[in-house]
Amino acid sequence: MAKETWHHATLALRLLAIDPALGGVCLRARAGPVRDRLVKRVPEGARRIHPTISDEALFGGLDLSATLATGRLVQDKGILAAPGPLLLTMAERATTGLAARLAVALDQSDGHTLIALDEGAEPDEALNPKLAERLAFHIDLSDCTLADTEPSEPMAPQSPRAVTIAPETLDQITRIAGELGIDSLRAPLFAVRAAKAHAALHGRDIVTAEDIEIACALTLAHRATRVPEPAPEDEQPPPPPQDQNDRPDSEGDDNSLDLPDELLLDAVRAMLPDNLLDQITAQKARAGRGSGTGAAHKGNRRGRPLPSRAGRISDGARIDIIGTLRAAAPWQTIRRNATGREGLQIRPADIRIKRYEEKSDRLLIFTVDASGSTALTRLAEAKGAVELLLAQAYARRDHVALIAFRGTEAELLLPPTRSLVQTKRRLAGLPGGGGTPLAAGMLTALEQATQATRRGLTPTIAILTDGRANIALDGSADRKKAATDAQTIAKSLRAAGVDAILIDTGNRPEPALRNLAQILDGTYLPMPRADAARLSDSVATVLGD
Repeated sequence: MAKETWHHATLALRLLAIDPALGGVCLRARAGPVRDRLVKRVPEGARRIHPTISDEALFGGLDLSATLATGRLVQDKGILAAPGPLLLTMAERATTGLAARLAVALDQSDGHTLIALDEGAEPDEALNPKLAERLAFHIDLSDCTLADTEPSEPMAPQSPRAVTIAPETLDQITRIAGELGIDSLRAPLFAVRAAKAHAALHGRDIVTAEDIEIACALTLAHRATRVPEPAPEDEQPPPPPQDQNDRPDSEGDDNSLDLPDELLLDAVRAMLPDNLLDQITAQKARAGRGSGTGAAHKGNRRGRPLPSRAGRISDGARIDIIGTLRAAAPWQTIRRNATGREGLQIRPADIRIKRYEEKSDRLLIFTVDASGSTALTRLAEAKGAVELLLAQAYARRDHVALIAFRGTEAELLLPPTRSLVQTKRRLAGLPGGGGTPLAAGMLTALEQATQATRRGLTPTIAILTDGRANIALDGSADRKKAATDAQTIAKSLRAAGVDAILIDTGNRPEPALRNLAQILDGTYLPMPRADAARLSDSVATVLGD
């Protein structure tokens, strides 16, 4: 299997050299001899870029040193000025801004291709999904060893070749993508281009069944969001029309292919990763609003540096000297001629102010169902999962709060704190029994989230319940009113912009909880038979930890 993966990786690079419109390939592998050997196959002249590359390096800008030395404006061309392959190292660390800029460059079809080297160690550490969507191929070399590889030499660009494909095949590829749960039209378009490139690689002018199978396996498998069930064995494909059976072989030589859908699906199934469900969960987590950390706040004192902006000198503002010189340099000749003075002349409009971005502390509000229905089934696992999550939160120095709802009301067992010992003590003494006042628990969580936001924290609510809400906010035992109250509080949480995770701990998934998660605009995790460790791992994945 590892040797086959290596073959697919080298094949993807060869197809990319034939048709740069395939966008590129994401190679997931840690730095080492296996990846180095594959990178040697990248065409010579590939330009390396890193996640913190500046806009000036990408698009070009003022060459400050040359401008000051010569006394005239000198522009420096950026990396994207000339088409060719780009090699992005540490691709999993690429910022949203860099991903957007590279995506635009690929969309413009100027001959740019991207080889993204993803060094992520966890499922949630991966290339930005919007940028990954624009790359036709994704190869995971994590299980490859040096013995599985072959010596590599740089590949020379190949001239394009006109290849035709039957219209029926285009419909079939689109249909297969739909069965795999792929909702992007880029996927079937990439499959068509890959099939044509594969045919051109072997010197064919017409796409064959082999080209289609390989193209679908390389471009669709990693995008699949569901695994289609195989067709029953007792179902036989319909016989071909009589006029095709009676037709001589010489008359049947056209561009059409008699390729069953099940054969293509088998080719894609062979490429599906074993941890497909875990990868889908991680993708959903990355696509959400949260990134596993607190909210970003911009300032001018500390944090991660951001591009400077024009501004005025004021209390607390820090001048970006390099940025100010860059802004002033193009006007020096005009200003000297206008004033008759020599030397560097800086105007207020040239002033650039430094900016920084820092993350606020995160508050995890655990809202645990301690009612009678949960106590009889999953309360022990829920306690264990919360305890593991609390330990992880403590290691990250996050704040945690603990709310329990049972009987007719919710109780704040532990206000926001960083004390792990105190939190564990309160959790161990959590009793079970009584009704399920879900709305009361959510309301208490909303109050804590609102207070945390005012203190500069970023709250995230994790609700663990079996979904059998039967106590309304007024304390009455009314299932219908209890469900309505819970939905009302969920709308308030969503309006407040609070991230939420709803974990269904019942013996079977509860449709009402899935609907409630949609109202929350949060993540729904049905965990009917999961133990404490699996519950904890699933929540940590969604949180992006």
